[in-house]
Amino acid sequence: MQTLTGNALGDFLRASRGSLHPQEAGLAGGRGTRRVAGLRREEVAVLAGVSADYYARLEQGRERSPSSQVLDAIARALRLDTDSRGHLYRLAGMNPSLRAGSSRDLVDPALLTLLDSFVAAAAYVLGPSFDILATNSPAAALLAPFAQPGAEGPLNMVKVLFLHPEAKSVFIEWDSVTRATVHALHLNAGYDPNNPAIMALLDELLPVDAFRTLWNDQTVAGLARAYKVFVHPSVGRIELTYQTFEVRDAPGQQLLVGTPAIGSSSADALALLGSLHATAARGVHA
Repeated sequence: MQTLTGNALGDFLRASRGSLHPQEAGLAGGRGTRRVAGLRREEVAVLAGVSADYYARLEQGRERSPSSQVLDAIARALRLDTDSRGHLYRLAGMNPSLRAGSSRDLVDPALLTLLDSFVAAAAYVLGPSFDILATNSPAAALLAPFAQPGAEGPLNMVKVLFLHPEAKSVFIEWDSVTRATVHALHLNAGYDPNNPAIMALLDELLPVDAFRTLWNDQTVAGLARAYKVFVHPSVGRIELTYQTFEVRDAPGQQLLVGTPAIGSSSADALALLGSLHATAARGVHA
């Protein structure tokens, strides 16, 4: 995984102990007597039951082969949640990455059929780097402001959020959307650290201050149930609740389905948007 220091495991460990207050870890000690905001290396070592020297070498990148028992002890010491614990293991090389040459960028025909069955929802399939691999008609209409006619390759949601001039106008809760997206991208990078699309995306976006700040906080979290508000230039405000599903047959792919409340103005707006998009598409192909 690409980082500014080249030591992804050490960066994650430092960020994790820096965000954990001693009292949260069961240690005594006041805020006024400490020179660091979070735990010291020595404290993590004591809590994990390893030597201070060993933990220092692990964080500095001089120890490359920790055992699963050591990783588990460190995860407990740092109070890591399920996503963060899995990320720690993957950074240490304890879990296999996605298979080389897998079909993660190909959407199964059965999944395409499922997409089209969500007639009152915006549904799309994301790849590991958040390329939009497939959409149903409402999702295509919702994302139309970001379409790039003649562009090669699929639309990438991370690039849209950080590089497109209309992103903050359409995603009015841009801060929370970008934070969740970068944290999920970081999790994907842990699963598949050599993914060329993720590596190319990082090369392009790490120079962007807003992205780099979120990336370097080292937080990892999968895409969860989320409420999103769009302000579409054609129909105005649309509020959707998103659910995310892992595509088991294509590791790294995720199906996102955004539904409006039944009978709401958002449901009417999404239906109107889909109708306008379909009419425009028929005109193009006439």
